[in-house]
Amino acid sequence: MNFRNVKYSIALSATAAVVFLNACRDPEAYPGYEYMPDMYRGPAVEMYEPSYENADSTSSRRPVAGTMPRGFTYFNYPNTPEGYALAGAESKNPLAQDSSNLAEGKRLYDIYCTNCHGANGAGDGNLVADGKFAAPPSYSKGNSSRGGLMKDLSEGKVYHTITYGLNMMGSHASQLLPDERWKIVVYVRQLQNSGATDVPTDTTAAAKPATATI
Repeated sequence: MNFRNVKYSIALSATAAVVFLNACRDPEAYPGYEYMPDMYRGPAVEMYEPSYENADSTSSRRPVAGTMPRGFTYFNYPNTPEGYALAGAESKNPLAQDSSNLAEGKRLYDIYCTNCHGANGAGDGNLVADGKFAAPPSYSKGNSSRGGLMKDLSEGKVYHTITYGLNMMGSHASQLLPDERWKIVVYVRQLQNSGATDVPTDTTAAAKPATATI
């Protein structure tokens, strides 16, 4: 055998052995070398972690002033007595008064409303029964703190109250999407009628389109 070939074979074997042994080392203790890591290790900032590149040191940025989420529309009635009255006169439920929306409205009502208003809207929820909160007026027999009978409250007034809250009831705009609030309104309308089990006649509001807020 040619001595030069033997030398090359030995050198190649030694190189292969070194590479093999290096490959078997603990990757945490010997992570190896990275070439151009920006190509695959992104510098993205994690949500809610501090970011010292921003003046307020937060990584989550506020939306640009005047922008709104896709599909979002404003509820153009302020949280004032005048806004409440105007919403009651103008804002109508854009959803069909059908069995599907009634059932979903009941489901949402059971989650968000029964603790105070009670299963039948009589103001006898478990928080009231425990003495933690004063009883809200019955939907079918009570008087509204803003005047008038609860059973006479319009769709717009009920929606306005769900959106902004009233007295000890806080706003539910952060928990319920606009269409979910309107579905609860569908069910509340039934509770206003003494909890009747009749499903409202299918209809779609033809008045001024109702809009929503967060």
